[in-house]
Order: sequence, then C-alpha cells, then structure tokens
Amino acid sequence: MKKLIVLFVVIAISASGVTAQVTGGAKVGLNLANFSGDDADGSDIRPSVHIGAYLNHPISETFSFQPELLYNSVGAKESIDDPDIGELDATMKLSYLSMPLMFIYSTGSINFQAGPQLGFLVGAKAKIEAMGESVEVDVKSEFKDIDLGLNFGLGGNFGKANLALRYYLGLSNIADAEDADLKNSVISLSLGVRLFGE
Repeated sequence: MKKLIVLFVVIAISASGVTAQVTGGAKVGLNLANFSGDDADGSDIRPSVHIGAYLNHPISETFSFQPELLYNSVGAKESIDDPDIGELDATMKLSYLSMPLMFIYSTGSINFQAGPQLGFLVGAKAKIEAMGESVEVDVKSEFKDIDLGLNFGLGGNFGKANLALRYYLGLSNIADAEDADLKNSVISLSLGVRLFGE
C-alpha cells in the first residue's frame, strides 16, 4: 500500500512541472453512495456530499491531468425488519479525505474522465433508529484507513463553470476484517468554478 501512495504523489508532482497554463478552482456536489461486495446485501443508497478543490494541468490541446483534493462523505443505508423491535434503520456514515487523479480527454466543451483515487478515512459513524429512538456510535476502528478505487465519468465546461458526472468503483476491501468483502460504490455529480487561469 505504501508503494501505491508514493506512486500517487509522484504522478501529482510530475504533472505540476507542465509549463502550459494551469487552471484551478473549487468544486462541490452530491454523492449517491452505497456499498458493493458480498457483505453489502440489503444496503441502499445514502445521499451525501463532497467539497474540495482541483488543479488542471494541460498536457496537450486535448489531454489534461487534474489532481483533486476532496472531503468525501459516503456510506450506505439499510432497513431491517426485526421481529422483536420492528423496523430498524441503520445509516453508515464514512468520511474520507480523497485524492482523485483524473486524466481528461476534451472534445469541444465535453470531456471524458478516468483515473485512480486514493482515500484516507477520517471518520466513521453508525446511526441506528428504532422504536422512536436514535443512537450514533463511532465505528472508525471497524474500517481500514485507506480506500483505493477508480473514477470514470463525463464532464462539461461552460465558461468559468464546469460539471462532472462520475462513478467511483472501489477496488479495496474497506472493512477491517480478513474475510470481509465490502467496497465503496459512489455516483457523484459535481459543480466546479474556475478561480484562476484561463
């Protein structure tokens, strides 16, 4: 895992040496998060948010490299019908500091995006609601500190504004158990604003 982290940093540093006009800005958006894998049966989408910043480094007229730094709220929801207490609603809230490294191919105002993403877990809480009561507990120790996956998506540039629709495919097991199979799966819609560069 340490080698993967070093590789991410090297790619980001190498791209910063591009002499073409670099642009950058802020972005915010909606996450439709869920879990995938054998242990994700019964989980439902949890709406959440992401917010952060990006730098876009042109490589050629059509290709660019865009590292991002995001606060990413993901997780999942699940409803359970227990014979003793009735309906129980569980919400898993995972928070990551995410670093997408996107390679972008542009054709006119539309672009195609793909690249790896590294996430560092900063918090994990489980909220349980049943019989009119609600309790929230810290479960960070139940999850691994690192999440690795791939992003695929479409984007568009409209003046200083930009939109991106992506799917994040988690590749690593996020549960801190050897026999577990639980991964992040997120559809995201972002609105970005260019703050500097042309």
